[in-house]
Amino acid sequence: MKRQDFRFSQRLRVRWAEVDMHQIVFNAHYLTYVDAAMTGYWRAVALPYVDAMRHLGGDIFMRKTGIEFKSSAQLDDILDVRLKCARIGVSSMVFEAGIFRDDELLVQPEMIYVFADPVARASKPVPQALRDTLMAFEAGEPMVTVTTGNWATLGDAAGSLRTEVFVNEQRIPAEMEWDDADADAVHAVATNRLGQAIACGRLLKAGPGVAKIGRMAVRRMLRGSGIGRQVLDRLLDEARLRGDREVVLHAQRSAEAFYRGLGFAPRGLEFEEAGIPHIEMVRGLR
Repeated sequence: MKRQDFRFSQRLRVRWAEVDMHQIVFNAHYLTYVDAAMTGYWRAVALPYVDAMRHLGGDIFMRKTGIEFKSSAQLDDILDVRLKCARIGVSSMVFEAGIFRDDELLVQPEMIYVFADPVARASKPVPQALRDTLMAFEAGEPMVTVTTGNWATLGDAAGSLRTEVFVNEQRIPAEMEWDDADADAVHAVATNRLGQAIACGRLLKAGPGVAKIGRMAVRRMLRGSGIGRQVLDRLLDEARLRGDREVVLHAQRSAEAFYRGLGFAPRGLEFEEAGIPHIEMVRGLR
């Protein structure tokens, strides 16, 4: 087993609470590391776990796990927990993991999960959509499709996402979320392989040669997985196609680093919108 055998990896650092008196990781914590990586794996395949399982009509339960110990991790080690779906049976899914320190394989766990009815706790066949999603990920295929269009085409999906993120999560008054600009905007919606809308944004005209991007929303569990960037890149492409030379946006201060990483620079002073601190940011288009 080598690092390159896995497409997915999650990095972590060994904490004091996880080691024994010899500063060696206590063996039970390796399963915690793998469990944390499983959460990251669902994010990597663009499935918001709870809603995805509800959509699929079941849930996933651990049936069996085994660990082969080769060496020990120590306090403050940086570990890469690598994970893959190795096999899918009728109702079972076998995940293999490797916990590495640099190129050294320390621990080799294997987990067998069963897809089941969460009420009856009886196994069910793995849905074809889930099977296809996992196998496509392991084959290196993209997990997300970004579609652009008008409000008539994408409004239901974008509106539902914006309600979830801005109204329900951030508690922005509903009457402040909706405006007439939606009718004239170019909208972008990202969907996963189950057809669930997971991110959105819109593109407006702010002046001659100037575009404005706004209403960027990503489902909470999937933030940090690059989906927001895919939506933003698609909107930037749309702005270039219509000849815009500059793009502006009003970034929540908590998202400023995200936009900086994509070439946006702050302009002006901080201000509030809907009671949330914002900063105007701008970048040129080429």
